[in-house]
Amino acid sequence: MKKPVLVIMAAGMGSRYGGLKQIDPIDDQGHIIIDFSIYDAIRAGFEKLVFIIKKQDEADFMEVIGNRIQKQIEVAFVYQDLENIPEGYEVPKGRKKPWGTGHAILSCAAVVDEPFAVINADDYYGPNALKMIYDYLSSHSDDDVYRYAMVGYILENTLTENGHVARGVCTVNEDGYLEEIHERTRIEKLDKYAAYTEDDGNTWIKIPEGSTVSMNMWGFYPSIFKELKGAFTDFLDENIKTNPLKCEFFLPSMIEQLLREKKATVAVLQSQDRWYGVTYREDKPVVMEAIRKLKDEGLYPKNLWEE
Repeated sequence: MKKPVLVIMAAGMGSRYGGLKQIDPIDDQGHIIIDFSIYDAIRAGFEKLVFIIKKQDEADFMEVIGNRIQKQIEVAFVYQDLENIPEGYEVPKGRKKPWGTGHAILSCAAVVDEPFAVINADDYYGPNALKMIYDYLSSHSDDDVYRYAMVGYILENTLTENGHVARGVCTVNEDGYLEEIHERTRIEKLDKYAAYTEDDGNTWIKIPEGSTVSMNMWGFYPSIFKELKGAFTDFLDENIKTNPLKCEFFLPSMIEQLLREKKATVAVLQSQDRWYGVTYREDKPVVMEAIRKLKDEGLYPKNLWEE
């Protein structure tokens, strides 16, 4: 069996945050959030990673990430290009928004033929999550159905005090497999509970305490690319006329479709770790303090990449 690869989605510019948040240092040594995920990935056993970026960001990523990380692990870059759509389709006039996480993963089809894990560049997942997903991918494979996996987090461990977040809210059965996942694009902490809205805050629906959510940390095999290709075409047929500038091809939506069709199972690997991320500029001091404490506890060295 081929060794698992780590795929890092880093094509988002972080419009709510302002600027290219993926390369903003979060400690005095100049590390960025993804440094810690890569460090944890190497400890878990990963030997290759693939960055999904925008072509125009390549120089920034090579300067801040690529040139030094390539000394630690094999690195490849692929581009999430708005123009990368099936023959016969055109990008709607005025569209600048990327096509979404499903399209991002589809961008890797030409360079990934191994089992692979997927993470966001701007989320801190914790070392246990990377180890769990690596071990799963190293010991499972597709059979009569696709045998995918995801790392699930406790909702309350993934919220920010500074605004709303998007999360995939999951239903997990008693055997530990994903039954349903619903992408909620606006979840906020309201008093003592979390809730989501689908009408710009006019009404709020409470999410049960302790709910499992997806942080876009998935485990796949190359079989996913065939499914993504077909689902993306269906997505364009359905959405490009009704919401041409903002529709997004969400990875969780496609996964839910595979579950409904009984083409796949998704093992949910439960993490007790706390998520940290810089969704808003006000989140940065919180993340910096958390990283400082983790270093003080000995989880990470002061300098991750000693020469």
